[in-house]
Amino acid sequence: MKLFRIIALLEGLSYILLLFVAVPIKYSLGDTTYVKLLGMPHGILFVAYLGFTFYFKQEQNWSMKTLTIVLLGSVMPFGTFYVDNKYLRIK
Repeated sequence: MKLFRIIALLEGLSYILLLFVAVPIKYSLGDTTYVKLLGMPHGILFVAYLGFTFYFKQEQNWSMKTLTIVLLGSVMPFGTFYVDNKYLRIK
């Protein structure tokens, strides 16, 4: 679970940097460097997040509702931070 939490944090950070830094620079300045720089790591982290999500669905016996929320957290800005706080933190 600790590794999943780290992946979720990094995926969330990479998504926010991509959306709120790289994409505005691309469209305002025409410089695609930051999108290229952040795109691949974000993609890898996104796929890892999805893999861990399905693994822990089985491991933790998550309901369909919990699975849906955790999956939606990966596509919503700041969603992985909410998911970490609500579902991944060991209580």
